[in-house]
Amino acid sequence: MPRALLSVYDKTGIVEFASALHALGWTLVSSGGTADTLSKAGVPVTDVAEVTGLSPILDHRVVTLHPKIHGGILADRDKSQHLDELEQHGIDEIDLVVVNLYPFGSQPSVELIDIGGPAMVRAAAKNFAHVGVVVDTADYADVVEMIEGGYFGISARRVLAQKAFRITSAYDAAIASWLADESPDRASATVPPILTMVAERAEVLRYGENPHQTGARYRLPGVESWWDSAVQLNGKEMSYLNVLDTEAAWQLVSAFDRPAAVVVKHANPCGVALAPTIFDAYTRAHAADPVSAFGGIIAVNGEVNEATAKEIAQIFTEVVIAPSFTAEALEILCAKENLRLIEAVAPFHSMAINVRSIDGGLLVQQVDEVDEPLDDFTVVTERAPNDVEWQNLLLAWQTVAATWSNAIVLANNDVVVGIGGGQPNRVDAARIAIGRAGESARGSVAASDAFFPFGDTVEELAAAGVTAIIQPGGSVRDSASISAANTHGIAMVFTGTRHFRH
Repeated sequence: MPRALLSVYDKTGIVEFASALHALGWTLVSSGGTADTLSKAGVPVTDVAEVTGLSPILDHRVVTLHPKIHGGILADRDKSQHLDELEQHGIDEIDLVVVNLYPFGSQPSVELIDIGGPAMVRAAAKNFAHVGVVVDTADYADVVEMIEGGYFGISARRVLAQKAFRITSAYDAAIASWLADESPDRASATVPPILTMVAERAEVLRYGENPHQTGARYRLPGVESWWDSAVQLNGKEMSYLNVLDTEAAWQLVSAFDRPAAVVVKHANPCGVALAPTIFDAYTRAHAADPVSAFGGIIAVNGEVNEATAKEIAQIFTEVVIAPSFTAEALEILCAKENLRLIEAVAPFHSMAINVRSIDGGLLVQQVDEVDEPLDDFTVVTERAPNDVEWQNLLLAWQTVAATWSNAIVLANNDVVVGIGGGQPNRVDAARIAIGRAGESARGSVAASDAFFPFGDTVEELAAAGVTAIIQPGGSVRDSASISAANTHGIAMVFTGTRHFRH
């Protein structure tokens, strides 16, 4: 008669599953709360303590860690020596292990670090040639069906073993990450000697960066993300670039505490504006660079109403993301069957690191946060910015940090009017930003993601009519830039922090 060991934290469906196994002639062994649940439901079950001859000790820290449990799981049925040893020690074989783990990710603590559960799961998964392992309540029905049909063989057990090792690996990674987060040396914890990171696939994407590439979005277990609660209300499946650009747009627009709109194309902002209303913010952001906005991503940090939807509907857009849409707006935008509409909460900024692949490994760094307090900024010119200039400087500074380097951003009247990004030199970045701004460059302010190595960029900006500049400073030739700014009556602010983005 086959034996199953059931020990689960999540009791969902366990009574029905155990009842089905019993009806199929299986003997059931269980522990603690699981045994109590099954007994109360009238399912015949033997408590683990009766098998081991030892009651739980150390506040249930030790329950199933016993040779009569692990011997029954790990024995290789093809080796006569193993079978002889089982008989010698009075150990019965265990053919199925059903375990789900303490929910460490829900409220990380030492007491939610499961020991016995992962040990049984790993033992059963190792011995998949003879033992099945079930770690997911969603697999109960399939396992019962396979047992009933007589095809719960090695291939099925191998698939379940793969899942089991993925689960225990993710569990260990979550614990290791928590211990790192709790470390007194947070800097070392951010880039540890061994990076423990396991991701589970959350979504298969329409395709990768190009249609011939496959792509998927993964989530890190135990890490909260706005993507987990986002709802796609309309449109085709997301592609790799849709996700990448939407993330960039949503992170930037959510950084503003006034009604704001951001248009992103190829992970770069091409339109950013603040205004009293979402309608005004969007129309101004789009007008700043309507050519680049074609086929872009639109993000706003307030509800999309009918008037805004009518404006958006006039151009081809890949994705619109907002906290909410009115019924009238949805009726208008859903008429475009391919337009992806996403309703989302603000980002959590929960990731401490970002990761990129290189040949044979990963490149890891701490996430760049643009949260420098104004007190850390230094006015280095004879003239300080006035209140209006300060407001536009902060808008430009937030935007330039989200733009690929080398980057120059011009802002005027709460609108980012010109963006030059991804250039090998800063002068060309300034010329592109000035060209896109046109007449709006006159009276604008400029932000640079890194210092000016020469005074030439300041000269370009001055000739275009820029009145104030914000930049990190730190060049050995800072004096040349400051002198050029003073010559043209430009106010210049140093932030002390560079925001390269590659």
